[in-house]
Amino acid sequence: MELRIEDSQLVKEYINGSEKAIEVLINRHNARLTGFIYSKLGDRELTEDIFQDTFMKVIRTLKRGAYNEEGKFLPWVMRIAHNLVIDHFRKNNRMPMYGETESFNIFSMMGDERLNAEKQLIKDQIDSDLANMIRELPQDQQEVLEMRMYKDMSFKEISDNTGVSINTALGRMRYALINLRKLVEANNIVLTN
Repeated sequence: MELRIEDSQLVKEYINGSEKAIEVLINRHNARLTGFIYSKLGDRELTEDIFQDTFMKVIRTLKRGAYNEEGKFLPWVMRIAHNLVIDHFRKNNRMPMYGETESFNIFSMMGDERLNAEKQLIKDQIDSDLANMIRELPQDQQEVLEMRMYKDMSFKEISDNTGVSINTALGRMRYALINLRKLVEANNIVLTN
């Protein structure tokens, strides 16, 4: 009986040049990852495409030496797949369409869990992308943006809290929005669902 080699060991072996190690990882997690992707998409061919894209991204990341999820290989791979599924929905702006017939009332879809789950996935990813971009802004712009957008403070309150004039607070907000727009375009991020 062969001893089961831990994922983290296989990752190290692959980084050190063992192509067999990545093959073992792919085979080991194939069923779970395929099932996860299929549950979100409901399409076999698309599931296979996303599965392959996921492992291409995994391989590129490992080859760059950018992997640092020690001991958490499968959750990391699932997160990559999850993000690729969301990218697919965003890119295609695809939500399932339903036609109304005598036997089917459109209002019966309002509680459809799959639709709600897809919308929630997309919303979560948008929130995450936005938070990451905000962290890239200069500190003074982050501060004003967070006070205005997340704490719903007026520019007078922001001015009082930061010790700068209202005009300076307005200027920082303006530059924060300009810089966010540049980051969105540079990273090709879609902020709508």
